[in-house]
Amino acid sequence: MSKTFLIFRFAGKAIHLVWNTSRSLTFSLCLVTLTNGLLPAIIAYIGKLIVDQVILAASTKLVSDQNTALLYVAFEAIAIIVFSASQKITNVIQSLLRVLLGQKVNVLILEKALTLDLQHFEDSEFYDKMTQARTQASTRPLSLINRIFGLIQYSITIITFSGLLLQYSYVAVIVLLLATIPSFIAETRFSEHAFRLFRWRAPETRQQHYLETLIAREDHAKEVKLFQLGPMLLERYRSIFNKLYIEDRNLTIQKGFWGYLLGILGTIAFYGAYAWMVMEAIRGTISLGEMTMYLLLFRQGQSTFSYALTSIGGMYEDNLYLANLYEFLELPINKINGQHKTGRSKSGIRFSNVSFCYPGNEVPVLTNISFMLKPGEKLAIVGENGSGKTTLIKLLTRLYEPTSGAIFLDDIDLKDWDLESLHKRIGVIFQNFVQYQFTVGENIGVGDVQNLNDKTKWLDASEKGMAKPFIDSMSSSFDTQLGKWFKGGQELSGGQWQKIALSRAFMRDQADILVLDEPTSAMDAEAEMNIFNHFRKLTQNQMVILISHRFSTVRMADQIMVISKGKIIEHGSHSELLSLNGRYAHLFSLQAEGYK
Repeated sequence: MSKTFLIFRFAGKAIHLVWNTSRSLTFSLCLVTLTNGLLPAIIAYIGKLIVDQVILAASTKLVSDQNTALLYVAFEAIAIIVFSASQKITNVIQSLLRVLLGQKVNVLILEKALTLDLQHFEDSEFYDKMTQARTQASTRPLSLINRIFGLIQYSITIITFSGLLLQYSYVAVIVLLLATIPSFIAETRFSEHAFRLFRWRAPETRQQHYLETLIAREDHAKEVKLFQLGPMLLERYRSIFNKLYIEDRNLTIQKGFWGYLLGILGTIAFYGAYAWMVMEAIRGTISLGEMTMYLLLFRQGQSTFSYALTSIGGMYEDNLYLANLYEFLELPINKINGQHKTGRSKSGIRFSNVSFCYPGNEVPVLTNISFMLKPGEKLAIVGENGSGKTTLIKLLTRLYEPTSGAIFLDDIDLKDWDLESLHKRIGVIFQNFVQYQFTVGENIGVGDVQNLNDKTKWLDASEKGMAKPFIDSMSSSFDTQLGKWFKGGQELSGGQWQKIALSRAFMRDQADILVLDEPTSAMDAEAEMNIFNHFRKLTQNQMVILISHRFSTVRMADQIMVISKGKIIEHGSHSELLSLNGRYAHLFSLQAEGYK
C-alpha cells in the first residue's frame, strides 16, 4: 500500500468515530475550521489597505482619508477579535472531544477484550497488541481528525493567500511551495521510524509496567521486602528505561538536526523573496501597502504550507497507530455460539476421546480423555501438577475448544450450546480465583452477575459456602470493603478468601454442575473435612467435579480419575482404585503415612 493512500486510509473511520462521539461538537469544529481558514487572508488584505490609506492620508491631509484609515483599523481589530475567539473555541471543542473520544475508544477496546477467547489472554503477542492499542490509540483518532480539519483550514488559507500572491507573481507561489517540501519529507520519515520503535518495544514497555506492579502493589510487597528484591527489580526497570531512552534520544537528535538543516532552506527562500519585494517597492512597481501584504502573505503562507505538510506527515503517523488499533478491534472471534439453551441433568456430562493442544504448541496437554458423569454423581480428579486437570475444566466450561474429540452435555455437543445458557448451568471456583477489591457481598454476588446485589442470595450462598460466621463478625458484615486498594478495606486470610469463593460458586442456585479446583487448599484439614461433609449434603442432586490433592476429601467421590501426562491412567471408586494397588493406592498410602 502506497504512503499516499495510507495517509487517508483511516480518515473515514476516524471521522465516523468522532461524529458518533458528538455530532454537535464535530459540526461546530467544521464551522470554526472554515472561519480560521478564511480570516488570515482577510486580515492580511485589511493590513494592506491600512498602510496604503495611511500613506494617502499623510499626503492629502484630508479628514475623510484619515477617518477611512481609522475605519480600516477598526475592521482589522474586529477581524482579529473574531479570529482569536474562533481559535479559542477550536481549543475548547478539541479538549471536550479529546475526553469523550478517549473514553469511547477505550470502551471499544474493553468491549473487544470481552469478546475474545481465553487463548488470546494467554498469548503474549495479543497482550502486545492490546498494550499498543491502549497506549496511544485513545488520542490518535482525534489527532487524525484535528489534522484533517487543520489541513482543510490550511488549504482554505493557502488558496486565499495564493489568490492574492498571484496578483504579484506566480513565481512567488511556486517558491513558497518548493521551500516547504524538504521539511515535509523529513517529518514523514521520522514519523514512520517513531512508529516502528513503538511496535518493536511493546514487550519492553509491558515488562516495565509489570516491574512497576511488582514494586508498588501491596500483594507483592511481602516477598519483595523479605527476599530483598527491590534493588534488583528497580535496576531492571532502569535498564529497560535507559534502553528506550537511548532510542528516543537518537531519534529526537536526528529529527532536530535534519529539521533545522532543512528549515534553513525555507529561511533562505523567505529572505530571497523579501529582497525581491523590497526592490520592487523601491522601483515603484508595487505600493508600500502591497509590499507589506505580500511579505506577510509569503511569511504566513510559508508557515501555513509547512503546517499543512506537517499535518499530512502527522496523518501518516496517526494512520500507522490507527492501523494498530483496528488490527486489534478486528481480531476474528473464532468461538461459535450455539443455539441450544435449555436442559438440566438429563444424561449428564460425557467426554468422548477428547485431546487438546494449546495454540502454538504441538505437544498435547490432554490425550483421548473419555468418561461419563451422570446426574448427581461426584467426580474427583487427581494427578501431579501440570497433568492437565485444570485444562480439562477449561474445556468443560468452553474457555477452550478440544483439538479433537467432543464433549457432550445432555447428549448435546457443547459447541451447540448457547454459551450464556451453558455458563449459567455451571458454578465454579478456580484455584487462582479472583480476590475482587469489592465489598463482601459483591465478592459473593459476582458468581451470578444478574443477581449481583441480591442480599437474600448473598446470605444463602454464604451459608452454603460456610463463610457466614466470619462475615457476621466483620465491622459492616456484607458491606465490608475487602482488599487494601480502597479506603477502609479489610484483608482476609487465605482460608476466608476460599470460603468467599466457594460461596460465590453457590450464587448460581440454578446450576446443576459444580466445579471445584483446589477449593480448600488454604484451609486446615479439619476445616476442609467439615466443608466437604457439608458440601456433599448440599449437592445431592448436582454433578460435582472436584480437583484436589487431599485424599481425605477425594475418597468421598463416586468416581476418582487419576491423570498423568494428560492421560487417564486409573478410573474407579476409592475402594476399586485401592484394590488395583496402582498409582492412586501409592499416593493415598504416602499421604496417610504423613498423618500418622
